[in-house]
Amino acid sequence: MPDTKQGSGGLRRVRYVLWGLVILALGAIGWLKFGAPALEDMADAGTAALGQGEYRLAATDGGEFTAETLKGQPSAVFFGFTHCPDVCPTTLSELSQAMRDMGPLADQVQVLFVSVDPQRDTPELLHSYVTGFDRRFAALTGSAEAIARTARAYKVVYQQVAGPVPADYTIDHSAGAYLYDPAGSLRVYVPYGSGAAVFRHDLTVLLGQTPPPLTATKAQ
Repeated sequence: MPDTKQGSGGLRRVRYVLWGLVILALGAIGWLKFGAPALEDMADAGTAALGQGEYRLAATDGGEFTAETLKGQPSAVFFGFTHCPDVCPTTLSELSQAMRDMGPLADQVQVLFVSVDPQRDTPELLHSYVTGFDRRFAALTGSAEAIARTARAYKVVYQQVAGPVPADYTIDHSAGAYLYDPAGSLRVYVPYGSGAAVFRHDLTVLLGQTPPPLTATKAQ
């Protein structure tokens, strides 16, 4: 759980190192569903460039997603797929609960779900999936090449795992969520399973507001 001490300057950058940066360099994939230890400053971990670069995906609401999309409001970015049995619905449920708990403030936050399964995740399916958690959530997709390029920008790794029949595969993927401030700078990496209260707290601070005490909240 991040140490989210608050000061006049807003969010103090006491956050998480992405274990994936190290493991990815080693070409491993076993870390995918696990979190990371605390860190004083995201930039010290070499994470400042995460989410930057040249990439472009289509949003199911008709817009598009580039690095510029991260500017103008706090953003939560999460990679997954609609057939995901646990990590994705859990994280989206936590974000949905956080948005409800934030009240009207949540209208100033964008939540972006990037599909890593272009083979099955059609725009129609993606839109129905994410808006089932919250009507304000946006889903993003593109060609396999475009998704891979975007994933590289975030140091996200994913790998298809064969099922009993070819169409019944699953996908192992990086399981954390990225939180960006309105300037489009990465401020928080939230490991899987951190809970709705963490999302609520950090997104509220990124809006420049005083957050409620950080207590455990289960997604409903």
